[in-house]
Amino acid sequence: MTTKAQLLEDSLLVIWNDRNADRRLEAMHKIYAPDIHFYESNAGNAVVGYQEINDLISKLQAEWPLEFQFQLTKPTQVNHTTQVASWVLGPEGLNPVAAGMDVAVIEDELIKSLYLFLDA
Repeated sequence: MTTKAQLLEDSLLVIWNDRNADRRLEAMHKIYAPDIHFYESNAGNAVVGYQEINDLISKLQAEWPLEFQFQLTKPTQVNHTTQVASWVLGPEGLNPVAAGMDVAVIEDELIKSLYLFLDA
């Protein structure tokens, strides 16, 4: 069985780092609830479901150089049904272009909602 911490780590390292949309969709079925809500910012509406999230990832990845990857900056923390992962985005070993934190709410051993917090 996947640990709760592993779910959020896999969200970043398996789903968001994969440039193959078909593999991402397959992985989402093991990590995300079918009606997952992803909140990219407080100003926008939720991105809902596998296909909408997959489309968003494809759009964002098209804007990034191929060597951009998410990397965890410390171990994922879990508190009951909530977990937090801190990350950076950019080429491995170089200064990141973005940093932030994801917060996931777990329900029935899948990520039900995911919140992005970008560092200033």
